[in-house]
Amino acid sequence: MSKPNDKDEQLRSVALETIHLARQRAERELAAERERLRITLASVGDAVISTDAEGRVTSLNGVAETLTGWTETEAAGRPLPEVFRLVNEQTRETPENPALQALREGVMVGLTGHTVLIARDGIERPIDESAAPILDTSGAPVGVVLVFRDVTERQRDEEIRARLAAIVESSQDAIISKNLDGIVRTWNTEAERLFGYTAAEAVGRSITLIVPTERLDEESDILARISRGERIEHYETIRMAKDGRRLDISLTVSPIHDADGRIIGASKIARDVTERKRVDEALQSSVEALQEADRRKDEFLALLAHELRNPLAPLRNGLQIMRLAADDADLVAETRDMMDRQLSHMVRLIDDLLDVSRISRNKMELRRSRVLLADVFSSAVETARPALEAAGQELTVSLPPEPIHLDADLTRLAQVFGNLLNNSAKFTERGGHIRLTATQDGGHVLAAVRDDGIGIPASALPNIFEIFSQVDRSIERSTGGLGIGLALVKGLVEMHGGTVEAASPGPGQGSTFTVRLPILRDRAKPLLGTPTEDWASLGSNRRILVVDDSRDSATSLAKTLQLLGNEVRTARNGIEGVKIAEQFRPQVILMDIGMPKLNGYEATRRIRELPGGPDMTVIALTGWSQEEDRDKSKEAGCDGHLVKPIKLSDLEKLLAEVQGERAKVD
Repeated sequence: MSKPNDKDEQLRSVALETIHLARQRAERELAAERERLRITLASVGDAVISTDAEGRVTSLNGVAETLTGWTETEAAGRPLPEVFRLVNEQTRETPENPALQALREGVMVGLTGHTVLIARDGIERPIDESAAPILDTSGAPVGVVLVFRDVTERQRDEEIRARLAAIVESSQDAIISKNLDGIVRTWNTEAERLFGYTAAEAVGRSITLIVPTERLDEESDILARISRGERIEHYETIRMAKDGRRLDISLTVSPIHDADGRIIGASKIARDVTERKRVDEALQSSVEALQEADRRKDEFLALLAHELRNPLAPLRNGLQIMRLAADDADLVAETRDMMDRQLSHMVRLIDDLLDVSRISRNKMELRRSRVLLADVFSSAVETARPALEAAGQELTVSLPPEPIHLDADLTRLAQVFGNLLNNSAKFTERGGHIRLTATQDGGHVLAAVRDDGIGIPASALPNIFEIFSQVDRSIERSTGGLGIGLALVKGLVEMHGGTVEAASPGPGQGSTFTVRLPILRDRAKPLLGTPTEDWASLGSNRRILVVDDSRDSATSLAKTLQLLGNEVRTARNGIEGVKIAEQFRPQVILMDIGMPKLNGYEATRRIRELPGGPDMTVIALTGWSQEEDRDKSKEAGCDGHLVKPIKLSDLEKLLAEVQGERAKVD
């Protein structure tokens, strides 16, 4: 073997140096590459972990350190499952580590959904992850790179979106979104129900699909305001359903912004307020009606006070005249007649009030029988004659040639036509003409009262039969009356199964009131004749006891009865009345009901238990006039019931009826 020469040694040294320099360069390049990789991994937003071929950790970037809680130094050389711990969020089972699967199979592996990373400190974070093997030149795995990210915020956003979607779908309001061109993007279930279009029919079409033609400019204005960033709240408008229904809608419209804050569309909440508006309008109408009724009631009460005071003034004046001119028989007689008229007027006012009250509370009872319309007219005319004669008015009465029979309460029906005649007399000038006519119309009779008086404005006709309604307050005041006569007419006519209507060509052209009543076809029943007996004045030499807690009422009635030749005693309360009845043995007792200590009902019961008590005639004489009041007095043992103030003829008539009934029994 030959000894190397210097030249060979020199060549070998150069080669070694070259190799050394190449190695150093390669190491530097590798270090630089590693640094570039480190910097790259440190700068990315995802967490990155690398391992060797055995699955042991070789590196972690900063994001991975933060999420796992391990530093790179602490984690280096540890098995990956120790640093990268996973659990299924729902099952709480440990899934296969994707990095180890990628290392084993030599392919990329990814896991998404329900995977949770458990950090070193026990904090759990939902993640998405993927792993790719590191292959050598032969394709053999020499390590793995694991990339994962925290999806907590994304998951929270998805949950929020899901909840919002559920809320939108379950909302009782229509929720719609659209772009700035008005093209519908979303359309919830309530929008389908409210407007009748399915989401498939509405999405992609213009929102003008539900906007009435006359409101298109309104929709353009809404889009313009949204483009400027305005929010529109509780904007009430009209929208159109698929079937053509017009809906009252309340809109709240808000701008929709993209990630950069730019306005890209609008979210619209539409609420159907059709029913609410109907209720509001009905409520407002009711409130206005109540206010109007309250106003008319106040006016009515003021008029009532005025009308009740009107008779009081002449009554007081009459007393003064009779006191100052007692020796002037003619003046006293004239004054007495005037006082009687005023008292009758006051009684009529109060009776009308009570009748209207009874009708409004369904307490009025009709005493029906088969009566002739002619008798009804005759009674009504007799009632109204004084007013007609006082005004110098001409009354014409016309009836069909054949008799008209009605199933009616003669007194109450006569009251209807008496009120209508009085009403015409009141509003017709002196010397005017009033006609009371009747014509047959099939199974009904049309009875009309016509006049040529002041007439009725068209605006007043719809409410003319209401209790607190009066056409002209100044006229009503000047003519007298409460303005309840027509309300009473309407109530009584309807109780008879009929109707009443008012008509007038206008102010100054007169008026017509037409009553339509069913005709009675059954002629088998006997007619109830109008009583024609001429009742004598109250007989003399009767023993009469007046029981009343009102001193003036008891004393004045007692004096009247004494002037007629009767022996009269008075009692101030029920207890005193029983005591005097036991001693005085009266033939007739006029018993007030509402008294202190012992009321009239109980006093009557005790009197009936006295010796001779059953033979005494007890008449309830009271201001209580309801049907139940009459029933109570009858149950207590009273023979009759009269309402204050009474006419002596009414008392005599009742006493005659009682005596006649007792005679039948005897």
